[in-house]
Amino acid sequence: MSTVAAQPANRTYREVLRNRQVAGLLLGDLLANVGTGMIIVAMPVQTLSIHGSVPSAIAIGLVEAAPFVLSTILALAIGLGRVRVPPRTLLIADCVLRSLTFAGLGIVAVTGHLTLPVLIVGLLFGATFRMAGSSCRRLLATSMAGEDGRFAVNGLLGLTSTFALYIVGPVLGGVIVASTSAGVVLFFDACGALILLAAVVISVPRTVHNRDALRHPHAHESGWRILRRRTVAARLLIVVFFFNFFYMPIEVALPLYVQQDLDADASGLGLMWGALGLGAFLGAALVNQLRNLDQRRVLIAIIGLWAMCPIVLAFVDDLALAALAFGLGGLVWAPFTPVAYSFLQSGLASGEQQQVVTLWTTGAAVAAPLGLVLGGPLIVLSGITGGLVLSGVLTLLLLPIAARAVLRDRGADSGPPGVTT
Repeated sequence: MSTVAAQPANRTYREVLRNRQVAGLLLGDLLANVGTGMIIVAMPVQTLSIHGSVPSAIAIGLVEAAPFVLSTILALAIGLGRVRVPPRTLLIADCVLRSLTFAGLGIVAVTGHLTLPVLIVGLLFGATFRMAGSSCRRLLATSMAGEDGRFAVNGLLGLTSTFALYIVGPVLGGVIVASTSAGVVLFFDACGALILLAAVVISVPRTVHNRDALRHPHAHESGWRILRRRTVAARLLIVVFFFNFFYMPIEVALPLYVQQDLDADASGLGLMWGALGLGAFLGAALVNQLRNLDQRRVLIAIIGLWAMCPIVLAFVDDLALAALAFGLGGLVWAPFTPVAYSFLQSGLASGEQQQVVTLWTTGAAVAAPLGLVLGGPLIVLSGITGGLVLSGVLTLLLLPIAARAVLRDRGADSGPPGVTT
């Protein structure tokens, strides 16, 4: 991923947002994510009210896992296959299907006819384009911003998603669930999808991303072949997957850690998640200040610093100190995704972006349920403190892999389009 030509200086958030098309798409994405953040709170409540004879933990697990099944299959088909569907078309399909599905589920819920099988099937099919649509948002926004605006766009996507998914959305969702019902929140998510649909139709030209990408000689090449040729991207994909995978045991351990080690109640757990969300929001905002640093070394530093967070938590028994440590962890963790994607995209030709970015999005997303499934037995075997320490130590073991991925053999891969290495 090295180049012999000087790359243009990365633009700031403000400079990128002067492009009305980019700003329009990012605004639509922000409002859509608010609806998704509300669902994070409402879906477990809705599930518990209709789980019937199915054990509550199993019912919640099935509902949480349903959106990943078909969306993962489709995303892998796009990333590993040769068929190319324009990103704008995929994102529109995602918005339409999501809005129809959640509006339908909302109607069934508020009329008292929603059952657990109906909810699971609805989420299964309604989220078919979920992962592909997520990668398409990034592709379209970075394509419109250009090479010098890519870093800022990736940073803004992280900033807005953190703000919507972990701060505004859950708060609004909790208020609406408490004042009305969980079923009402389903309509808000449907509205969010419609808002994003309008933003795509208005702000994204039909030719964006496809104009140069489809003419590229690798436009119909599978993502697997691209990764075999671009070994830096392949190695870094492994790092991204396991970075997310090793984080998941923390989510399993955290409620037990707050209850037993910190001797706190549900409000303490809320404080911990609030601290992480606030830290992540500040970290996403600070990505703008990292734009002119060496992205390779920033990635390695993030991995090492985040790994210390669960290790520190394992030896803290005070709620205030634990919240501070978790908040600092969020501050460090937030820049990882925008920096990683910016580094990845800078070394891919236009005809390779969709396949590889879709694979990356899928890998990061699939790591979550897999990590949660294995996190439970890990915590049972090693205990709360042992599980936290193990999560941090395993993340530290990614450092040499990450260093090899981004610091060594930099001339082995082809550089960005039009540049000879």
